Amino acid sequence: ERIKPKLEKISLLKGVKRLFSLKSFVEFLKGILKISLVGSVAALFVLPTMQQLPIIVSFSVPQVLELMQDQALLLLAGVVAVMSVVAGLDFMYQRYNHYKELRMTKQEIKDENKQTEGDPMIKSRLRAIRMERSRQRMMQSVPTADVVITNPTHFAVALKYSPDDERAPVVVAKGLDNIAFKIREIAEESNIPIVENPPLARALHKACDLNEEIPYEHFKAVAEIIGFVLRLNKKKLKN
Repeated sequence: ERIKPKLEKISLLKGVKRLFSLKSFVEFLKGILKISLVGSVAALFVLPTMQQLPIIVSFSVPQVLELMQDQALLLLAGVVAVMSVVAGLDFMYQRYNHYKELRMTKQEIKDENKQTEGDPMIKSRLRAIRMERSRQRMMQSVPTADVVITNPTHFAVALKYSPDDERAPVVVAKGLDNIAFKIREIAEESNIPIVENPPLARALHKACDLNEEIPYEHFKAVAEIIGFVLRLNKKKLKN
């Protein structure tokens, strides 16, 4: 099958934009400036010599060669001096342009990250929504607890324990300040015993995550509280 060029992939407008881009235009101006400066320097040295041509005609060949050598050296020195200044200015411009492109590249990377990973503000909002939903699920677990251990105001840890389960007591809810207050409030509404033990409440809040068994070092203190709660429940049943 004959290979046919796809005309839709050929963009005349893009080619014109590349041809007349700002960078190309600046390079074009720099080239014109260099040629103009070199031409001006050459004219400064050549024109005076041309004006003295009637006198030079009477010079001997060695004198003419010596004059040409001197003029050539002066011309070379002038061109080198001018081109050094131009090179210095060009270096400063290239450096400025390089840092400008780097800044643009960093911004492009940020924009791309926003597109690929999501806007940070949106991500923060989604994270806040997930945390709120997680907190709501935790609060729904408070009525299933057997006891809530408090600070009494700053910490609250809700524990669930089943004598038939081989697992140690599990943290079903925990929180600080406002969340701790809400846990106590739900516990009171659900008739869950609330026991004040500031050191234990702080220790459990720090050591345990949600749905995690309490550490071995707190078994004795928690066992005493659960034993107290079980005796309290039996007493209520008798009454």
